[in-house]
Amino acid sequence: MTFDLWWLAYPLLGIVVGFLAGLFGIGGGSITVPILTTLFLAQGLPHGQVVHLALGSSMASIVLTSVSSLRAHHARGAVNWDIVRRITPGILAGTFFGTFIASRLDTVPLAVFFSCFLGFVAIQLLWGVKPKPTRELPSRVGMITVGLFIGFISALVAIGGGSLSVPFMIWCNVEARRAIGTSSAIGFPIALSGTVGYLVNGWAATGMPPHTLGYIHLPSLVLVGGVSVLVAPLGAACAHRMPVTRLRKFYAGMLILLAFGMLHTVFG
Repeated sequence: MTFDLWWLAYPLLGIVVGFLAGLFGIGGGSITVPILTTLFLAQGLPHGQVVHLALGSSMASIVLTSVSSLRAHHARGAVNWDIVRRITPGILAGTFFGTFIASRLDTVPLAVFFSCFLGFVAIQLLWGVKPKPTRELPSRVGMITVGLFIGFISALVAIGGGSLSVPFMIWCNVEARRAIGTSSAIGFPIALSGTVGYLVNGWAATGMPPHTLGYIHLPSLVLVGGVSVLVAPLGAACAHRMPVTRLRKFYAGMLILLAFGMLHTVFG
């Protein structure tokens, strides 16, 4: 592949990530990270830095994607801002802390747990298992605790948290479309805190390739994030036109793909 084609690969990735972000309320990091890692390796970027660059660049692109997605869902009244306010303090703390240990923690057991969790949720969605009608969202302290967990996991694997926050809200009897819309808003503080964390952690790193800022690869950020911003509203529109039953099945299929993608990234 010649250098010129990289300018096409990044926007194509942005189209996929942006559409899925709007459709499912995810940041797209589970797709972006393994693909960016592959692209960085093929371009000859330093082998020891490519994963961290993929993680940081993915987080930074999610900032742009989440803003576009949440605006589209908010315009359709699908964002529960009370949930966003209650969970954000935990999200910010968990995500920022997670970036500092991402390079020091063995992520294999965590990735296996994460993938098994996604598979379990997907099976429940496919089988139509419904939560108890009396189950509600936890108290403010409980929401902060959930936010800490979602933010921490999101920082380690550079995702926007939708693959965790959407199943959590559905499990607490939040309607599927509203859960997806709210998740798109939750993805913004995750991405913002994660971007700052990867920027700080990579600031003094040695042997970095050109056109980087900390662990953020600027060309991929501009081209992936910029295109995803334009496409995310299209995905959000599809989410609100699709029957809820079909949307849940598509989301379950997406969770299964994310689980396999995570395992492939870790063990590959």
